[in-house]
Amino acid sequence: MSLTKQIDETDHVLGPADAPVTLVEYGDFQCPHCRAAHFYLKNVLATMGEDMRFVFRHMPLTQVHPMAQAAAEAAEAADAQGKFWPMHDLIYENQDLLSPALLTRLGQRLGLDMQRFTDDVVSHRFLSKVKEDFMGAVRSGAAGTPSFFINGEPYEGGFDDESLIDALRFAAQVRAPHPSRGQHAPRPRAH
Repeated sequence: MSLTKQIDETDHVLGPADAPVTLVEYGDFQCPHCRAAHFYLKNVLATMGEDMRFVFRHMPLTQVHPMAQAAAEAAEAADAQGKFWPMHDLIYENQDLLSPALLTRLGQRLGLDMQRFTDDVVSHRFLSKVKEDFMGAVRSGAAGTPSFFINGEPYEGGFDDESLIDALRFAAQVRAPHPSRGQHAPRPRAH
């Protein structure tokens, strides 16, 4: 299967919209594999730079990760105050301590309006957004976390930085038409 939901204004995106390659991750904030992927992705993003767009979507596997849903909703509540990516990073960096109290401390550390943050979390204001992401993952054939899609197609390789960078560079070359298609060297850029 391939990605069923196109990228839109409801998504969390890093990188330019016209990047030659887009990586979509369906992730779970309590999943240890997603945490490992998070640290690899930091290097992938730094290495790929403007040649890549990264999209994060929620796929909380609540049967095995009871705090994943709350963490996803807290990240969305932080997003309402312009702090999705800092909250995303802090949750993964503190995953071993994941609890409602930790989510509150992270919100405080980010300088969020805590009354608004707490109200959004307690009222489950963003539950529908998280569920929409989750259903998009299911419809796209994501079977677990992390699930990656490169330019809309499922990526089945390793999620270490080297494997991802190789796959992303290959996808960028396939997408960009140029006479030396068979070569693996990057195209020179005009300055």
